[in-house]
Amino acid sequence: MTDMELLTTALAIGAACGLTGVSGSVVPDLHAALRAAVHRRLNGDSYGARVLDGYESDPDLWRTRLLRVLAHEVEMDEEIRVAARAVLRAHRPTGCTTRLGHPVGGVRD
Repeated sequence: MTDMELLTTALAIGAACGLTGVSGSVVPDLHAALRAAVHRRLNGDSYGARVLDGYESDPDLWRTRLLRVLAHEVEMDEEIRVAARAVLRAHRPTGCTTRLGHPVGGVRD
């Protein structure tokens, strides 16, 4: 899995868990830490922040824009890698479902 795949998968899992209101899971907390790390890398880019926030509410609509922002504005570092892997690991045993009720999972780092 490339760094970009790792990051986008972790953001997607976190967004899906957030949209379904999963409780009793650490995924939302770990996802918030990942988002905070990505926000810091955006260095005050308000467009990038809006795209990241928009992705949380409607991943399908904002996915392409998010990929562009991540590819051009976010330099992957160890903090982001560790945070993204933590989301994936936490999601494995608990899982969550998408807005359509389908499970999100099967991700390996």
